[in-house]
Amino acid sequence: MPLGRLAIRSMRDQVSLEEWDARVNLAACYRLVAHYGMVDMAANHISVRVPGHHDQFLINAYGLFYEEITASSLMKIDVNGEVLAKNPDLDYGFNRAGFVIHSAIHQARRDVDCVIHTHTAMGMAVSAMKCGLLPMTQTAMRFAKVGYHDYESVAIDLAEQERLVRDLGDADVMILRNHGLIACAPSIPEAFSNIWRLELACTAQVHAMSAGTDLIAVSKDVVERTNHLYHRNTRRPWGVLEWPGLLRMLDRRDPSYRE
Repeated sequence: MPLGRLAIRSMRDQVSLEEWDARVNLAACYRLVAHYGMVDMAANHISVRVPGHHDQFLINAYGLFYEEITASSLMKIDVNGEVLAKNPDLDYGFNRAGFVIHSAIHQARRDVDCVIHTHTAMGMAVSAMKCGLLPMTQTAMRFAKVGYHDYESVAIDLAEQERLVRDLGDADVMILRNHGLIACAPSIPEAFSNIWRLELACTAQVHAMSAGTDLIAVSKDVVERTNHLYHRNTRRPWGVLEWPGLLRMLDRRDPSYRE
């Protein structure tokens, strides 16, 4: 076992083929979020619904860094917070805030299988701006519909779930005011594409606004037309095309996420 690698047994033979595939892709998503610098040490969370079970999802063991998460290290919990499966070699629980946020969305949005939450510098910066995300770039226009949720402290109170779901509505992304970002989608590749582009849009906005020069406004008609072209059913589900290439990149760098 290479130095620094998790020494845990495989859970491959203990789950269905469909769940194992979901585990591998979710572990890959964690590694990709780390690779692209969208991490907050061991904080934050990404979840995916367990195939065939609307009330169960996989999530990270709280304490592991994203760059070391593997298919076998993921925990399986239900929407009531009961641990259904965890690696016996890991003495970790799950993040309470992660449970509150992700279980709320998985219960309310049957069209959503994957949920990603981040605390990046640029995402937090935009979350603290009254203007929110501006449709100032083509990438930002992809998210003409954005949910906004006012900050209520660390999300550990179950009572907040109702308001989280209300504020997300049927949007694919939400800005948690004074906090961070959420992206969701029917699949892991689509959700990763959403969070990557949302982070990119926030980064471009912060850089442009900090330059201290006048910004070019785009007409409402052009914003709406551009956003339409990014709809899931207009051309293709965004993120699916890139996913195999992203997995190949991970395999070249470190294929241990598949273990």
